[in-house]
Amino acid sequence: MDHAAIRAQLPTLVAPHLPRNTRRFKFRIYDNTPLVSGLGFHVDPQPFQGKVVVKTDSAIIIKVTRTDFAVLDRSLVTQEPEDGSQIVVTPYARHHFDGTRLDAPVEEVRQTADGQTYKTKTLILGEATTHLPVAKPRSEALVTLIEQLERLPAPDGFRRISHLLADANACDFRCVDREGDDSLVKTPPALVFTVNSMKFAGQVAVLYQPGIDLYAVELYRSGERLTRQDGLYFDDLGGMLERLIDDGSWRSIRIEIASGAKRAGSGPRHSSESPSQGPHLSGAPAGAST
Repeated sequence: MDHAAIRAQLPTLVAPHLPRNTRRFKFRIYDNTPLVSGLGFHVDPQPFQGKVVVKTDSAIIIKVTRTDFAVLDRSLVTQEPEDGSQIVVTPYARHHFDGTRLDAPVEEVRQTADGQTYKTKTLILGEATTHLPVAKPRSEALVTLIEQLERLPAPDGFRRISHLLADANACDFRCVDREGDDSLVKTPPALVFTVNSMKFAGQVAVLYQPGIDLYAVELYRSGERLTRQDGLYFDDLGGMLERLIDDGSWRSIRIEIASGAKRAGSGPRHSSESPSQGPHLSGAPAGAST
């Protein structure tokens, strides 16, 4: 989405939908560009509800409050809402393998010295990874591999590789962990898991190649090996896994119609309402915390 063009058009587009005594408004753009907080780290947007007020060829504009608007990339929405309909918008948010959001508070039960129990909630600002649901292996090569999958960025720059795996519905993680030099040659250390995405459904094995200190990725279905990619450096893993198993559906902006509103029919893509000429308006991007 062309942010500069949208910013230039917004004052005219939202003018008919502002209170008469308002000269300023806020907005936030939801597309493939991650939101960044004032502290410089990526943040995951929260779901919100609003009214569809304007549609252009590239954007759907939602009125969230009296002076707050959301601009959705039209190519990413999961369904087409009608003008004037109330909708619930759920942009992509990174999540753990159990489905909880990355920014969800962590609850713990603690105990005082005299035996009294109490609950605490911890929220870590800027948390950027999720841990693979697998027991710590004995092989140092596998320990290093798991750390790399949890810490290295995916090619999109917003997620880590572990988020890429979570978005591909990865599950049933296990380590092929052998001891001894002979075992390393016969059965190299490997991390094996199952994925289920629109691009690939089956088993994935990420193997450490001893001697050359590189990795390989294999895909299996029903016990049959379909492909093997050899000679991968650690920083090649994200790109290779994205190419093999990431279907890109995580980028979608989920739209749910509220209050009995209907989906749009086969009408024109532009809103039929012409913005009226109002007072000079200025818009400011909404802060990342709201």
